[in-house]
Amino acid sequence: MTTTAAQNPLFQAPSMARKPPAPLCPTDQEALVPEKHESPGQKPTKTDKRSAEYLLKSGLAGGLAGCAAKTVVGPLDRVKILFQTSNPNFAKYAGKWTGLPIAMRDIYQTSGIRGLFQGHSATLLRIFPYAGIKFLAYEQIRAVVIPTRSHETPARRFVSGSLAGMFSVFFTYPLEVIRVRLAFETRKGERNTLRSICRKIYNEHPPPVAHHHHNPVSAVVEKVSPQHGLPNFFRGFTPTLLGMVPYAGASFLAHDTVSDLMRHPLLAPYTTLPHTKREETATSTHKPAQLRYWAELSTGGFAGFVSQTVSYPLEVVRRRMQVSGVVGDGHRLSLREVTRRIYLERGWRGFFVGLTIGYMKVIPMVAVSFYTYERGKYYLGI
Repeated sequence: MTTTAAQNPLFQAPSMARKPPAPLCPTDQEALVPEKHESPGQKPTKTDKRSAEYLLKSGLAGGLAGCAAKTVVGPLDRVKILFQTSNPNFAKYAGKWTGLPIAMRDIYQTSGIRGLFQGHSATLLRIFPYAGIKFLAYEQIRAVVIPTRSHETPARRFVSGSLAGMFSVFFTYPLEVIRVRLAFETRKGERNTLRSICRKIYNEHPPPVAHHHHNPVSAVVEKVSPQHGLPNFFRGFTPTLLGMVPYAGASFLAHDTVSDLMRHPLLAPYTTLPHTKREETATSTHKPAQLRYWAELSTGGFAGFVSQTVSYPLEVVRRRMQVSGVVGDGHRLSLREVTRRIYLERGWRGFFVGLTIGYMKVIPMVAVSFYTYERGKYYLGI
């Protein structure tokens, strides 16, 4: 008696609806950015950028991006601050091609690895809320200024980035002053902690200023305005706020513009990851394809180069204002006074002291920041 194939319990008839078996090991492409599949009856919904979930996730992605970027360039940041603020022990190295490695060697020989990352704890304490607020604010402001893709213009991108940068400065500036002072201190045998630096800044009193009899108004202003305490934590606030306009504006504008170029149909097959793009419909928001790691890093690096170039003079001015209570006669210098002193010391080149280190620091920092932020948003589902 013969058994037909249909009667064999081990035999299963082929099904037209049967799916091929899943691969045992995903491809490198899928491992990097896994393709997301919708449920059969599930429709994509528009992302509510004002929801608590979106605010939390975008702030988290931005904060982590800032911390990752600052950690990568921590030693360079320390040396750049020492050069910008004309620290007496390191001013001799400024302006020389060999100044950076020699300064880093001196710091390492004196304080070890800890010295190269002096002030880094304050940096992370400040950068997490700063970067989180900046990226979060950019998404929110951009949603208002650029509600749809048809409203996308360079001017709107620049305004969105500038406002986001200024908004973040309002909330985190005192932490920036503390960070700079921690990085500025180089006295041997004295370990500066976050608490000790805060106490120093708070208790600093400027020396009395001699006023001329023909200008009594300045004497009254000097007398009624607070000269110590909490205002000490806002030294250099004005140039920081002014500098944030070109810095953040140019950074986001350059990044978004070059990102569009990278996603051009001729380049997209080589620069973008497949299956990561979502078109805008009545029920879903537009989401551009994720760039490959080298393309995203290149885009962020170019954004860092542009933003550093246009904002560097104001950055030098604010650094000098932030340490004005430590150098010189202790007088808290105004924006005009600092600008004049820098010009008298070195001319127009004084406003670009440390720019080479600035490029070495900002280009990789901004590249890592945008890369981490974009990947963070993707994996957090926003």
